[in-house]
Amino acid sequence: MAKIKKGDLVQVISGATEERGGDRGKQGRVIEVIAEKNRVIVEGVNYVTKHVRVGQTQRGTKTGGIETQEAPIHISNVALVDPKTKKPTRVGFREEVVEKNGVKKTVRVRYAKKSGEKL
Repeated sequence: MAKIKKGDLVQVISGATEERGGDRGKQGRVIEVIAEKNRVIVEGVNYVTKHVRVGQTQRGTKTGGIETQEAPIHISNVALVDPKTKKPTRVGFREEVVEKNGVKKTVRVRYAKKSGEKL
């Protein structure tokens, strides 16, 4: 089970601060997790400008130019945000017993280590 998943609210915990033009302290939702490279793409964080070659679509409209988009950031540089305190926290796992239609089943659940709240 992964500690950070798509849709989680995370905060950047390393790098330059916002006053110095960096992203440390910014919070955003995870758009994509690239597990092979241990990277995540976070909404509104690590913007880069990309130059796209000018082309034409089927209708004849021009495409391309300079675009800004989010670039991947290493998973160790972000921390999950605690839903209770809205501050970064570590993630833990614990077994919980869930009863469904009279059948008991143990399930691994992620929880915030600071508040103990289930994620």
